[in-house]
Amino acid sequence: MAKTILKTSDKSNFILNMTEEQYAKLASFGLIAACFTTCLLTIIPEVSDTTTYTAATVGLAVSGVICMILALIALIKKYVSGSIILPAILFAAIVGWSTVSLYNSYDYNVGFYGFPQRGEGLLATIFYFCFFITAASIKRTKGLRTFLYAIISIGFLNAVVAVIQIFTKKLLYISYRDISVFIMAVTPDGLSQSPIFLAMLLTLSLTAALTVAASDENKKWRIFSAVSACLFAFVMVFTRTLMGVCGASLGILAGFAAVFITKAPKLRLLQPVAALAAAAIGITIAGTTMSGQQDGYHLYDGQILWNDDAYQRVSASGSYNPDAVDIDDTYDVYTYLSEKTKRIIEKNKLYGTGPEQLVYPQIYTYSMLNENAAINDLTIVNKGTFDKTYNEYLYTAATRGIPTLIFTVMLLALAVISGFRKLRRSRSEVSTAFFLMTVCGILIFFIGASNITYSPIFWACTGACFAKLAADKNTANNSEGAEKAEKSAPAKKNDTAEAK
Repeated sequence: MAKTILKTSDKSNFILNMTEEQYAKLASFGLIAACFTTCLLTIIPEVSDTTTYTAATVGLAVSGVICMILALIALIKKYVSGSIILPAILFAAIVGWSTVSLYNSYDYNVGFYGFPQRGEGLLATIFYFCFFITAASIKRTKGLRTFLYAIISIGFLNAVVAVIQIFTKKLLYISYRDISVFIMAVTPDGLSQSPIFLAMLLTLSLTAALTVAASDENKKWRIFSAVSACLFAFVMVFTRTLMGVCGASLGILAGFAAVFITKAPKLRLLQPVAALAAAAIGITIAGTTMSGQQDGYHLYDGQILWNDDAYQRVSASGSYNPDAVDIDDTYDVYTYLSEKTKRIIEKNKLYGTGPEQLVYPQIYTYSMLNENAAINDLTIVNKGTFDKTYNEYLYTAATRGIPTLIFTVMLLALAVISGFRKLRRSRSEVSTAFFLMTVCGILIFFIGASNITYSPIFWACTGACFAKLAADKNTANNSEGAEKAEKSAPAKKNDTAEAK
């Protein structure tokens, strides 16, 4: 008989009567929302000159609330297995210390909701926790496979928009990006708000696509994934960023690894080779006059992350200081950001500056503005400031304290260990894809920054590394049964001999 509360109807108590299969289906829809809502709402500011990227932060809130409900259901139904207790405690510690950091921060409002149009305050961290728990609580392979397909699909949508941006120069927040006096180049951002964020998202999508193309049983998805992988690699190099080049390289290497891990036919090694060829073609085209270039392929991280994103798009920082950094030297840009962030960490080791408040300790002038002026107005008059360090580990320590960094590193290490153990039990495309995506995500955080397009997917992938799938359980039980049978077999032979 179905469970009810206070003699209410069965339908009104659907949570009590929900099966693991039903939850897996609902949870997969929640994770699909985590993939799509932010990007879909980013369309609004991309096509409208009067709308800001606050619409995109609403997308995070929508999917975050959905997965918050799903995470609570998982806790009520006890779908959170014992193996996830320690990771959940570590993520809760991240949220807890981020709260302490918020209490000791410059601005409570920014610390909780995030910087305007960035949206990565404490509330976003709570949402990431919910994505993590939701993915970790799924106990059906079909549910995670649906999420895997969604990661490929959102990458495909972003890549298609990016191709339109590259060749038509439309759907761009900034139609032409002034790289120098003589060169005008288009760097696509898809629906990810920044070319660097687009490259981060496509790294995960490329890894997922090549894994599915190597080993999925569905032929249509294999073909779609193989084609998508080539498109992803082509678009990534057009971002003209270090992240685009490194992300494409990581994704293609992961594709080769997926063929061997899943024991797919060796002929499917041609798929990552095709993606590599697509990237080479992209570099060739991007370095010619056909795409606005005149002297070969170059990286423009400094212009993109500083002027195009932080300064022009969201007014989260001032323009760069030419006396302190060479904006056209990628190494110099990243070195400058890292060294200045390390000095901020030294002064704020325990609590950090507060979530999303890295720019606050850098403000040195009010330039005719009142001290109570909007933070966006203050930041843009302070030349040489920046709001993100493109090394997420340094950024975490700087904004939320070294304890938060320690909890984060421990959580990610456990995710890699758990994902590797799952591979030893089952070399399915699902286990392989989420393990490889988690590893790639951890690595690109050394040159990337958390953002509301990429991070929901990444944290759900890490949660999926802890998911105890029914197929895994059955495999384990069958293995145990086989071992018992093997042990008992010699005993039976001995008994027969004794009887004779």
